[in-house]
Amino acid sequence: MTSTLVRRHGSRHETDPARVRAQARARDWTEIQERMLVPLQEAVYARVGLGPGARVLELGCGSGLGLLLAAGRGASVAGAETERPELLAHAQRRLRGTGDVPAGDGPLLGDDAWGAAGPGAGHSLVVSFRPLGCTAGDAAALGAQLARALDGARRGTQVVLTGWGPPERCAATGVLRAAHRLSEPVAGPGAWRSAGRDDLEDVTSTAGLRLEGSGRVSCPFGYPDQENAVRGLLSTGLLDAALAATDTARVAKELVEALHPHTRADGRVWLPNVFRYVVARSV
Repeated sequence: MTSTLVRRHGSRHETDPARVRAQARARDWTEIQERMLVPLQEAVYARVGLGPGARVLELGCGSGLGLLLAAGRGASVAGAETERPELLAHAQRRLRGTGDVPAGDGPLLGDDAWGAAGPGAGHSLVVSFRPLGCTAGDAAALGAQLARALDGARRGTQVVLTGWGPPERCAATGVLRAAHRLSEPVAGPGAWRSAGRDDLEDVTSTAGLRLEGSGRVSCPFGYPDQENAVRGLLSTGLLDAALAATDTARVAKELVEALHPHTRADGRVWLPNVFRYVVARSV
């Protein structure tokens, strides 16, 4: 397995409060929240028949769990992360932990590595497990990343995009929406929006891809208690606008109140959700 991670360079001042908070949320994402998407990732890899010889490029790879699962199926993997670079240190450790990346190598490459890492160099699958929906501007951002990834791609490169399902079938979106009200009236990128029925199809159409199929996957978010639920949901990045508009304590308070209907007698929190995916190819 070979691996390449793509990142933007940022500040490394560990004492910067904003950076410290971002790193704390990155740990919470890696330790609490990221695993909630494993059913979606496994379903997608099963649908496309991912196995040895495949070359995967994940857009928005975060802390690398999707890459690790692909590598476990024998694929070569590359990851791009432009929105949350603080997650890449976790991805690097995970990939090195597979034993397939020599300890002295640096799998995190600069922004100019897109050209070398993209499907034009032979990748067979481009995938995004960052679900589309919930924040304004996310479709345009994904479209831009997809266009960059497919620049020079060979014909027939497979693409899988994922998104939130209908709001009435996603308990987590209702909870997140309640806390997001603290940021209103915020407009533009980062503002709240409800997931649209054709979000994924619209992105594939704009990218000039041929749609081949779609599916839905149950991905419940389960937590041992409300504290873990709050930390996990804050780590998603979907509440960043609310955090910027007020403070963590107020956002956490709104989350706790919204979680009450989903909290069981033993304190566990259960949020049933349905996610969508589409399978397409470059033409």
